Amino acid sequence: MKSGSQDLVRCPWVSSDQIYIDYHDYEWGKELKGQRNLYEKMTLEGFQSGLSWLTILKRRQGFRLAFQNFELERVAAFDESNIEELMSDTGIIRNRAKISAAVGNARIVLEKSLDLTEILWSFAPKLSSSGRSQESITTSPESDALSKELKRLGIRFVGSTTMYALMQSTGMVKDHSVNCFLSN
Repeated sequence: MKSGSQDLVRCPWVSSDQIYIDYHDYEWGKELKGQRNLYEKMTLEGFQSGLSWLTILKRRQGFRLAFQNFELERVAAFDESNIEELMSDTGIIRNRAKISAAVGNARIVLEKSLDLTEILWSFAPKLSSSGRSQESITTSPESDALSKELKRLGIRFVGSTTMYALMQSTGMVKDHSVNCFLSN
């Protein structure tokens, strides 16, 4: 059967919502690199903290509009009036700390000339599969180390659990459940 079919066995976290099915089948766990792509993913993972990923997926287009398609130079140029504008944007999660972190993180990446692909992927585990039950996975030694390094650089909303989710979603860790049609 083709990907996207309702009849396929997927990871247990996937609901019947088509947005979730498409995300799982076409994006989650696929290798993702590139400055803009990883900045977007890191930002959205930070916004997801305390919420469901489905909430973020349903607002992803709103986030892309609000954050200028996650173009680092544009986001880094946001000022307090832009942040106030975002606080009234119903297309995103209106959390001042997370919005300010997204802007500040863009500035840090540019000011320090950070290569997000190089930094993030340097913490990818040697074994791409965790070998653990998916339900028990929330952190790893690698996500702990990545979180610590990003915080040292001044990046915010990058805790170990958030970074492990980023590692899973960007293909650094392959954690499809053993019964999932996408498991290797």
